[in-house]
Amino acid sequence: MTKLTHEAKGTFAIAPTPFHDDGRIDEKSIDRLTDFYGEIGCNGITVLGIMGEAPKLEGAEAEEIAKRFVKRAKNMQIIVGVSAPGFAAMRSLARASMDAGAAGVMIAPPPTVRTDDQITGYFKQAVEAIGSDIPWVLQDYPLTLSVVFTPAVIRKIVMDNPSCVMVKHEDWPGLEKISTLRGFQKDGSLRPLSILTGNGALFLDFEMERGADGAMTGYAFPEMLIDVVRLSKEARRDAAHDLFDAHLPLIRYEQQPAIGLAVRKYVLQKRGIIATSAQRKPGSSITATAKAEVDYLLSRVARVDRRANMQPQSSAAG
Repeated sequence: MTKLTHEAKGTFAIAPTPFHDDGRIDEKSIDRLTDFYGEIGCNGITVLGIMGEAPKLEGAEAEEIAKRFVKRAKNMQIIVGVSAPGFAAMRSLARASMDAGAAGVMIAPPPTVRTDDQITGYFKQAVEAIGSDIPWVLQDYPLTLSVVFTPAVIRKIVMDNPSCVMVKHEDWPGLEKISTLRGFQKDGSLRPLSILTGNGALFLDFEMERGADGAMTGYAFPEMLIDVVRLSKEARRDAAHDLFDAHLPLIRYEQQPAIGLAVRKYVLQKRGIIATSAQRKPGSSITATAKAEVDYLLSRVARVDRRANMQPQSSAAG
């Protein structure tokens, strides 16, 4: 598989990690999930991210999950989240993933870094740890990670580390940050850089108009992400916003802290893509009332997007 470059664009799905009800990893659902992303046209998959429950995995489990996605992915690029409290674990997972054929890795800052110098120094050390030959994605998600990057700090990290080829942008508010980074590129102070956006796709409609290259998030209908990215690039503004607006109530519901992953996994299970909505403990669950609310939202989305019109179907288990 080709390595990740600054030319990466399109839609990279953030994959949840499927588990059985007893907490074991569900390999068959990993395969089905990977096939699904390929069938709908994703450009890549990011695994072991924040929504991938990576902190709940043993090191060997994380490696096996990454390898399974890579082996199954065929023409899609796989990015592996390697964030860890220590650099030894980060290096081990990064090297194993790249040896297996991953396209690159993603690194998030630890919550302990606060000053600009601490932030830039951390990523310099991270690159030294994993090796400068591995292309990597800088994850900018202050809402969850509590570390705030200014555009100038992002520029310094990118310029100091040639192996950083992408920013996963999920600041909120963050539209001006995208414009500022693209402005740096126009004035020559920032080298070419891929910008994919996350944050549950809450602002994907305008992020594309500000200059993002695509989406990297885990919304339960990645087909919508693919279509909005495409329509935006085709300058079909109203069509892009119409489709996005139809999904926005479900995106909002899925974005709730603590229960968002439970909602996402419930919809993916309902779609027949993963066998169960189980999370590894400690994890949240979804109540019967919440399920009914999600079902109602799906019926609302289906008025515009028939892909949300789901009749009862057999489980993906077996």
